[in-house]
Amino acid sequence: MDSSSQSSEFFLPQENSEEAKERQIYPRTYKIHDSQQMVWVLTGNSLMAVPASNNVKPVVLSLIACRDSEFQDAAKGNLVLLGIESKSLCLFCAEISGTPTLQLKNVDIMEMYNVDKVQKAYLFYHSKEGSTSTFQSVSYPGWFIASSSTARQAIILTQQRGEANNTNFYLEPED
Repeated sequence: MDSSSQSSEFFLPQENSEEAKERQIYPRTYKIHDSQQMVWVLTGNSLMAVPASNNVKPVVLSLIACRDSEFQDAAKGNLVLLGIESKSLCLFCAEISGTPTLQLKNVDIMEMYNVDKVQKAYLFYHSKEGSTSTFQSVSYPGWFIASSSTARQAIILTQQRGEANNTNFYLEPED
């Protein structure tokens, strides 16, 4: 696969492109795992990283480009909304006890996509690093979605890239 087709597989069109001006009918969906083969699972209203196995039902990540260009920054990546497929759950960032925290909110990703002004807390910069993807919070620049190297830990936001937590994820298209 050449690099141009690889990047189009993961990057949604930039807002100023002709492709992006057309409304998407539904988000793209991906299986997601990190370099330790940890997949994301839904436990209650939290996302956890667990080792991939036949006994585990991982979530499918929904990803759709944001039409609101207010926070667009091509240098940081494509502006996206993230959700959990088949659930009315979107990922968002909130400060808890002074620390940016990744949360799930009971809202459908397409509802967020269709509003004129998307709340900043729901937005992420999706960037490609080699064959992996990163997701940086728009609300908290420098904070990335991360999984722990230890099983059964929550998916979090971190500023420490390449240390105890994994901030690079492999996305496998579902469609």
